[in-house]
Amino acid sequence: MYAEERRQAIADRARRDGRVEVASLADELAVTPETIRRDLTDLEHRGLLRRVHGGAIPVERFRSEPAVSERATLMTAEKRRIAKAALELVPPRGTILLDAGTTTGELAGLLPDRELTVVTNALPIAQLLSARAQISVLLVGGRLRGRTLATVDGWALRTLRDLRVDVGFVATNGISPARGLTTPDPAEAEVKAALIEASREVVLLADHTKVGEDHLVRYATLSQLDTIVTDTEVTEEVAADLATHGPRVVRA
Repeated sequence: MYAEERRQAIADRARRDGRVEVASLADELAVTPETIRRDLTDLEHRGLLRRVHGGAIPVERFRSEPAVSERATLMTAEKRRIAKAALELVPPRGTILLDAGTTTGELAGLLPDRELTVVTNALPIAQLLSARAQISVLLVGGRLRGRTLATVDGWALRTLRDLRVDVGFVATNGISPARGLTTPDPAEAEVKAALIEASREVVLLADHTKVGEDHLVRYATLSQLDTIVTDTEVTEEVAADLATHGPRVVRA
């Protein structure tokens, strides 16, 4: 395979999967990691990819925040594994908080119908759980963002300041050791920070495409998390790097 063909294949893979990894590309394309890094640098210079820790992601992901319907079709197998692992962290009874997100939505779908109070700022999660007879759903009010179907702004923040739940399951657009948890929208960042403050125990659900990604607004540091549940595409080395900042890291 010529270099240009290889680089086109890498760009196509990044658009399809949302991220490419240096190590896996080197194995698959039978070249050295250094060659892949040069390819990624070339593609970044052309404006096709953006380099992140251990790989690259397509620039399309930085141009606009994807809608929830769009994100629901990405990394479905990984999100399902993450949700199953996170289910073990749900208390047998009490209160939990589910942040808006497609992976937290997967967890909501797995919750058994038992005596549990679920606080959420996500309209799809509230609708999903409304059919469970024993689960009490508290939907946080506020302005509804059409792109994420999450409630934000003052009403949401005032409600969350008065709450204290047993476990909060939060989502993110990006996570890195350098900047912590980040998201593109300032209003969502404020609510996510309030969700974390309202939780006695904080569990982050994030697939590997979020690791190393950095967005406009930081809303939490890694030290504020108790557990990160991710997938096995995150290498042991990267997981260990995240864990040095405080949270336990589970690779599902």
